[in-house]
Amino acid sequence: MAIKSLELPGRNKPYVMAHRGNRVHCPENTLASFQRAIDEGADIIETDLHLSGDDNFVCIHDATLDRTTNGTGPVADKTLEELKQLSASYGRPEFEAERIPTLDELILLLPPDRALALELKTNRFLNPAIARQLVNQLRRGGIFDRTVLLSFHLDYMQSVQREAPEIPIGLISLTNPFPRKDVQLTGVFWPALLINPFYVCIAHHNRQAACPLDPTPDKRLRWYKRMGFDAILSDDPGKTINLLRSL
Repeated sequence: MAIKSLELPGRNKPYVMAHRGNRVHCPENTLASFQRAIDEGADIIETDLHLSGDDNFVCIHDATLDRTTNGTGPVADKTLEELKQLSASYGRPEFEAERIPTLDELILLLPPDRALALELKTNRFLNPAIARQLVNQLRRGGIFDRTVLLSFHLDYMQSVQREAPEIPIGLISLTNPFPRKDVQLTGVFWPALLINPFYVCIAHHNRQAACPLDPTPDKRLRWYKRMGFDAILSDDPGKTINLLRSL
């Protein structure tokens, strides 16, 4: 699987990237959310990475526990054992047993024909030891060749890329309507595409893959498909997949 060029053999573009799993039907960034997205046929599972206080990679978006769990305070102040005592149900009683997953738990869940997108959420990735730890963990899990790193912070990803130059990185932007040339995947918050409708053409000229930052894309799928995006982000990947099939 050539993730560097975002080519997933046997799967059709645009690929659907499950944003924090399926966060419409399940609490975001939980094993239930990831499994539902996998079962629905998502091509790429996207999650956010923080570190526990004892340096374990955990799948959670916020730097604090308050929004998505029944805990409080910074994620980095808790050991993995302490984090695992919390419910990650996001206040949904039927998911009370869900816990904050580790990266290893997600890797074990991922089928061999799917890819992984990891959004790096903390400046701890600037530490070469942490960057090296991530690379080694991806290699041990057999997922390195199917992983792309994402971030709003180019330096976080470059830190990891210094440890493994072949790992692809994708820069996310809220405002820049022009792709940067020093990344392999590029994405911008979708209204910026109204300023530059040639965004994908420029990215492909630069030999980059492109994905709009739009977790609720369904009203714009025809437009994205016509523009030639390589991947589509979605909070509800099953619904998005079904709509794409009808276009």
